[in-house]
Parts: sequence; structure tokens; C-alpha cells
Amino acid sequence: MKPNTQQLNDLTIQVRRDILRMVHAVNSGHPGGSLGCTEFLVTLYQNLMERKEGFDMDGIGEDLFFLSNGHISPVFYSVLARSGYFPVSELATFRLINSRLQGHPTTHDGLPGVRIASGSLGQGLSVGIGAAQAKKLNGDNHIIYTLHGDGELQEGQNWEAIMYASAKKVDNLIATIDLNGKQIDGTTDEVLCMGSIRAKFEAFDWDVLEIARGNDIEAIIAGMTDAKSRTGKGKPVCVLLHTEMGNGVDFMMYSHAWHGKAPNDTQLENALGQNYSEDETDY
Repeated sequence: MKPNTQQLNDLTIQVRRDILRMVHAVNSGHPGGSLGCTEFLVTLYQNLMERKEGFDMDGIGEDLFFLSNGHISPVFYSVLARSGYFPVSELATFRLINSRLQGHPTTHDGLPGVRIASGSLGQGLSVGIGAAQAKKLNGDNHIIYTLHGDGELQEGQNWEAIMYASAKKVDNLIATIDLNGKQIDGTTDEVLCMGSIRAKFEAFDWDVLEIARGNDIEAIIAGMTDAKSRTGKGKPVCVLLHTEMGNGVDFMMYSHAWHGKAPNDTQLENALGQNYSEDETDY
């Protein structure tokens, strides 16, 4: 059975705690975007994706996910561990030498759940398209999901892939854009204004929908269910997910400052206090 909304919210709190403790322990990492995408990834893995038991790189007969903005690895690792891909205790090795949980996901150590290395931005959509076309060739009717930062769209390779996906009618693909309006050096408008991202995707002949409350689990379920219903109709699907960087920790929200900065001891205590749960299972 799929978890209910309360269970998903409880898991979201636990994942936030994991993120905060992971980046604090090594005084490095990217908490802002990780916290902003926590509800989305929890819901994707626990409610939306059709997943098989275990993990293999072929991924035949199941939905697949590719993380393109790999710097939000803390939330990715936590959700993978909490979804049974590897022991939760391994989260304590985040960013340590010889750990499988590097700052940006890699594949050479065989960490279950990780399908591509995504340290360099702008490449995930190309990989997702390839996987989607492979599923079509194999007669596999499952869906490819990808996640991208809005600032990441300033990378040119994305637009080659966006053009290709519509031209080749890659309609078993749902690309979600984390639309928080912030990146490492400021707002996306300040760094490099892209205008209307929706208009750009539509100009490239994608089917575009928006989730205005991208940190609300019920809104995510409704929006992504709508997105799934639009697959198989000749167009790739783009979801514009409006989120808040640092969501769930008041002093990290409404600023780009926590894109890549770890909390100190006092800040960690404060942040964990805002994400208290009687059922917490910290690693």
C-alpha cells in the first residue's frame, strides 16, 4: 500500500533532519535546494513511481529517475536510503573519503539508486531522453522522470535536449524543473534572466503544466498524476515545480545564501527543533 499524506509528511520531516545532519557533520554540502525538493522526492519515490524490489542499472519494467542537479545529493541520498536502496546508517559517511555518498552522485562505486554521475550541470535531460528512447525500443511502457534546477537551465546542452525530445516525440518523459528562482550567486533573474521558462518549453513544443504549491504533498500528487496522464500523447511533459529554497527551516528560506552552506552547531539545533518528530529515526 502507498503511504498516506500524513506518513509522507512524517517522512519529509525525517528526510529534512537527515539533510541537516549530513551537511553539518562535514561542514559542506547543499542544504537549500535539498530542502526545497524534499516533498517532491519523498512523494516521487513513495507514491508516484512504479519501482521494483532491489536495483539494477537496466531498470527494465519500472519507472526510472535521473537527478540532473546533482548538488542536491543530500535529499537524494536520504530518500534512497529511506526507500530501502541502501542502509540508512550509510548516510553518516556523506562526503567522507572513500564513501559511496560523495558530494555529487557518482556511479563507479555502485551505490544503489544512482544511475548517472551528475556533478556537471545540464546533462541529465540528455541521459533521460536516451533512457526513454531505450524503453520505447524495448517495448517497456514505463516513465522516465528527471529533475533539474531552474538555474541549471542556463546551460546550453539542456536546450539541445529540449529541442530533440519534442522533435523525436519522446512522450514517455516527465522533466521537472525546480523553480525556486535562486542559484549560488543570487536570484536567477539577477544572474541570467531567462524570461518565461514556460513559454520557452512551449515554444519547443512540450506539454507544460505547473505545480504552484511545490512544497505541498497533496498538490504534488495531484500535479504529477496530471503529468502522468499526459504521457504517451506525442509530446514530452515538463512540470514547473514552484518551491522555496530551504523550505522547512525558517532562517534558510527566502534567500540564496544557503544554496551551498552548512549550518553551525547552534543553527543545526534550531533547524532540527523546527523539524521535530516523536517518531524520528536519525541514523
